[in-house]
Amino acid sequence: MSASATASPSKLAQLRDMTVVVADTGDAGAIERLRPVDCTTNPTLVRKALDLPVYAELVERELEAARTQGGDPAETARSVVDRLTIGVGVHLSGLVPGRVSTEVDADLSYDTDATVAKAREFIALFEAAGVKRDRVLIKIAATWEGIRAAEQLQREGIDCNLTLIFNHSQAIACAEAGAFLISPFVGRILDWHVARGDTPASIDEDPGVRFVRDVYAEFKRRGSRTVVMGASFRSTAQVEALAGCDRLTISPELLEKLDADYGDLPRVLVPEAPDDEPRTPIDVTRFTADLEADAMASEKLRDGIKAFAADLDALRASVAARLQS
Repeated sequence: MSASATASPSKLAQLRDMTVVVADTGDAGAIERLRPVDCTTNPTLVRKALDLPVYAELVERELEAARTQGGDPAETARSVVDRLTIGVGVHLSGLVPGRVSTEVDADLSYDTDATVAKAREFIALFEAAGVKRDRVLIKIAATWEGIRAAEQLQREGIDCNLTLIFNHSQAIACAEAGAFLISPFVGRILDWHVARGDTPASIDEDPGVRFVRDVYAEFKRRGSRTVVMGASFRSTAQVEALAGCDRLTISPELLEKLDADYGDLPRVLVPEAPDDEPRTPIDVTRFTADLEADAMASEKLRDGIKAFAADLDALRASVAARLQS
């Protein structure tokens, strides 16, 4: 039976009934087609977006303005990248009813003050373009320094998405800091284990899936208001195994597959009632020790920051080359 002939909703439609669906892309066409509530972007996605016709006017306008101003080429490229990042975010904010996550420079991940300053700068640029701060999430790597920056920003009414979450102490420290949202990386956790010959026999044994389920349950037991948003999916099976999670950020490819599948999608994650159990807060000593004892989390956090920083450098280099052409 064809999709049009069946009365059953697609798995994507079913997922929307229990989870906020976020698009992990800067592709405006995909967002218009798949209708996510939120969307997220980063330097890699922005770099791809710059080659899309929908952003051509934005790119040329910012490049031309920079050429007329002159100044140090490297600093000019950095400034253009910031404005393009915000420009893409502004465009995307017009396509979704919710929020756009915008990433603070990954090379600032171990500098609390610089992260706070960059976040404030981004929010000011968004607001100058008519996008209020409650439509934006500032994406920050969940280092100890990044979590402290988020704690300060949250007090200022700037909501944060703490990303590259691989460890329980990381996740809990974010919640204790009052972060609006965390992004545990399902697929990258699985990748690490598979690369070492530890391939799960079933989706319920997938270490990335189990991690998000455990974090979700712990946050609900604590009565934490921090949103859990599973990220970095390798398959629709991983997405389906986390149906009911607060939010899930999913690539257009996997969203398309879910939209074309008309099978049943049961809810897997159901919030538990909060308890009154006393808990010792995570301090820097415990945070550092727990990460050091977790080879997967330490490696993936470090490599993730390095990759994000390399993507940002590549975006700046691309802009610098366009400025010279």
